[in-house]
Amino acid sequence: MTPLAQAQVASVNGVALHRQGDEIALSELRRRACVELLRQRAIACGLLAAEEVAGTENEPCDAACSEAATLAIEALLERDVRVPEPTDDDCRRYHAAHPAEFRAGERAHVRHILFALTPGMDVSVLLRRAQTCLLDVRCHDGHGGNKFAPSARDLSNCPSGAQGGDLGWLTREDCAPEFARAVFGQAAIGVLPELIHTRFGLHVVEVLGREAGDDIPFEGVRHAVETMLRQRAYVTALRQYLGQLEKSASLAGVTLEPAG
Repeated sequence: MTPLAQAQVASVNGVALHRQGDEIALSELRRRACVELLRQRAIACGLLAAEEVAGTENEPCDAACSEAATLAIEALLERDVRVPEPTDDDCRRYHAAHPAEFRAGERAHVRHILFALTPGMDVSVLLRRAQTCLLDVRCHDGHGGNKFAPSARDLSNCPSGAQGGDLGWLTREDCAPEFARAVFGQAAIGVLPELIHTRFGLHVVEVLGREAGDDIPFEGVRHAVETMLRQRAYVTALRQYLGQLEKSASLAGVTLEPAG
């Protein structure tokens, strides 16, 4: 998310999260709000000294926790956020429903055009550029006048643009998770129909070839499935907990996303 100058000083129960006019990405502003909610809750529960919270428009809280605040928040979450343990049946059902996530040796030959997010950039302008490029290369996909490589050389912010965007043969482990989820576990060849959004920016992606790999039996990935389901359950429980804190707090200039 591109940093934006905040017209209003965002705050949590009167504690400022930034200075007037600061340029802060919305995701960072929400992160600060989450941390401040937790820090104030830790104080209310007697886990942290009251003087650990301070924030005015001139001296805002930047969500850079002190060691004491970090430990207090950890103690608070350990006490209040209850996470159910995944059962063996839960793990087996997930494995059976998502076989593509548990393959050894799956590879894809990929090339991309990266529209990188940089500080100060207008996200809406970047999105329009990326969508125009996607439409252009998809219109020429599979035809003699394939435009992917020239478009990558002209538009991509990745060094691979010099090679027409070619990233070579990749595995899931070679990619950012959000990139891997969009590319792997499918059979499609050609330009993907939608942009891939990652922490690096927006990607127009073409899959040139695939090697399916071999399915891994449940017993070989039992621990990995259990860990993943436990992490997902924790994220869900934490979102719910933050949502409850938000309801009883006074937030100005910022709201927490339902799935944030």
